[in-house]
Amino acid sequence: MHDFMVWAPHADQVDLLLADGPKAMTRGEDGHWHLALDVPAGTSYAFSLDGGDPRPDPRGLRLPDGPHGWSQLYDPTEFRWTDGGWAGTPLEGAVVYELHVGTFTPEGTLDAAIARLGHLADLGVTLVELLPLAPFPGTRGWGYDGVAPYAVHEAYGGPQALQRFVDAAHSRGLGVCLDVVYNHLGPDGNYLGEFGPYLTDKHSTPWGQALNLDAPQSDPVRRWVLDNVAQWLDAFHVDALRLDAVHELHDDRATHLLEEMSREVDALAARLGRPLTLIAESDRNDPRTVTPRGRGHAVGGLGLHGQWADDVHHALHVALTGETQGYYGDFTAPEALGKAMRSPFFHDGTWSSFRGRVHGRPVDPGTVPGWRFVASLQTHDQVGNRAVGDRLSATLPAGLLACGAALLLTAPWTPMLFMGEEWGARTPWQYFTDHTDPALGEAVRQGRRAEFASHGWEREEVPDPQSAQTFEDSKLDWAEPGHEPHARLLRWYRDLIRLRRDLPDLHDGRLDLVQPHHDHERGLLLVVRGEHRVVVNLSDEPRTAPADGRVLLSWEPGVTAADGAVEVPPQSAVIVGP
Repeated sequence: MHDFMVWAPHADQVDLLLADGPKAMTRGEDGHWHLALDVPAGTSYAFSLDGGDPRPDPRGLRLPDGPHGWSQLYDPTEFRWTDGGWAGTPLEGAVVYELHVGTFTPEGTLDAAIARLGHLADLGVTLVELLPLAPFPGTRGWGYDGVAPYAVHEAYGGPQALQRFVDAAHSRGLGVCLDVVYNHLGPDGNYLGEFGPYLTDKHSTPWGQALNLDAPQSDPVRRWVLDNVAQWLDAFHVDALRLDAVHELHDDRATHLLEEMSREVDALAARLGRPLTLIAESDRNDPRTVTPRGRGHAVGGLGLHGQWADDVHHALHVALTGETQGYYGDFTAPEALGKAMRSPFFHDGTWSSFRGRVHGRPVDPGTVPGWRFVASLQTHDQVGNRAVGDRLSATLPAGLLACGAALLLTAPWTPMLFMGEEWGARTPWQYFTDHTDPALGEAVRQGRRAEFASHGWEREEVPDPQSAQTFEDSKLDWAEPGHEPHARLLRWYRDLIRLRRDLPDLHDGRLDLVQPHHDHERGLLLVVRGEHRVVVNLSDEPRTAPADGRVLLSWEPGVTAADGAVEVPPQSAVIVGP
């Protein structure tokens, strides 16, 4: 027996549509409509509101024909899990690996990605972050235009493929993080507004209407989000969620949705007996996002477990590339790189020229440890939102790539790699779409080219996001890591991650113990991490730095420490320890 249920508070009649015809549903006092029927798994169904066209279930777990088609019953409890001994993976001590299912392998499916999990385990990754899986019209896309948050995109394999992936990851000691988008819905295939006030004009986002989290009749909308969070963590055994752009989750209630979410997730973790993690992407530079919730009636933070630290990325990017356009301009300051080694926020109450105002709030190192901040050298955003989707490896020599890796993987932050970064992948990762609405597709194509034309690019230089070739060009080349110079960089990443795991100094999240010494003029950065020294030379000349002990790892061979100093070759990194 299955209880079909849908929230449609403004409808006078709701029919459940099945292959054998419509069946009237019964309205409850809260605007939820119900009908219990004995139907098998795999049954196709849809809803009709007041005699209107068929619409998929807002809570449907499978859309075999895409967001414009009917839903299909899927019971996640029927999957036979083999991860009964899985104890979970905490954020503290984690190494995150961000990947896009469609471009991670030639096949572009979750099942194909399973075959590459051994590579990630050997690398030393502990948490695999999947870009959004919610269905959208067409087959190709980043996933941030999803319109059905409860389902899994069919081109990737559907919901059972996600369960297979999670089960396989756990068998290899890898946790799974799912990127989820609750701040907006895509422009095509979004029928939620027909069911009820899921969206509101009270607030807006850069992508259109905001989700209704605080206006009248917002209680069921919040419940829709919170139940979706629980679905992934419980029924699909996912270990963590990355919450997209939480600064666009507009909520004027006394208890913000994120605080309510963290409270429910912590309770679920206690019930399941394994750690569950919420990681926010936030533009606010506000440590209260990851500050513990207050007890009783006391007001505290939102209680999320981690958040992205984009300022660390920006400081590293400017130091490695010298780029100064846009928001990178703020990070040309001589103190930026050193500060990025001990504070997740360069803007912590300081002037931001990009924003034209003071931005951010300081982090109290005694309250919030460094591991709560996820830092990176590259991400889907920072690569894909460039005009041609070029990675650092497209322009930087191997030595500077090694320097960046050394700084990231010995920092107090939780490091995150973007797929292929570990071997210096030469394939780009571009902006690609597959909008089935011709007008929308053309608008995206022209808008993308116009955006970069305003920054000096020729329009024809910007890849066509609607072209299948743009998508194909963005797929990883798995032959690369078996050949030089990629193999050498891959060994370097593995060695760094191993040292980070084995040496407590190198993953210590106590920010007050990090001592960076940056000689901006000479391009030399020395970071004291307990009894260990991380020395990075970004210049074209050899540099000498104080460092007692022995060389534990060096990008260039033959480097030794003597008489309390180490000479670091140009564009190279050295780690010295007792």
